[in-house]
Amino acid sequence: MSLSDPIGDMLARIKNSLLRNHKVVELPSSKFKIKLADVLKSEGYIIDYKVAEEKKPILKIDLKYNSGNPVINSIERVS
Repeated sequence: MSLSDPIGDMLARIKNSLLRNHKVVELPSSKFKIKLADVLKSEGYIIDYKVAEEKKPILKIDLKYNSGNPVINSIERVS
């Protein structure tokens, strides 16, 4: 699957998962996405992340909620 905006896709997947109250979001992994997940973790927006080495590396992000409400209220890409 070829994506023209992989970072935008990552943010959309996180946003959609939060709207559906999912605990984990999975997406194709890259070095840049891992760095972004690291920043989200260090700032306290997500619980943790890990890279699963299957056929293709998958980035799994554990989403964070506070009293049932997502910690991330809105997320968007600004160029």
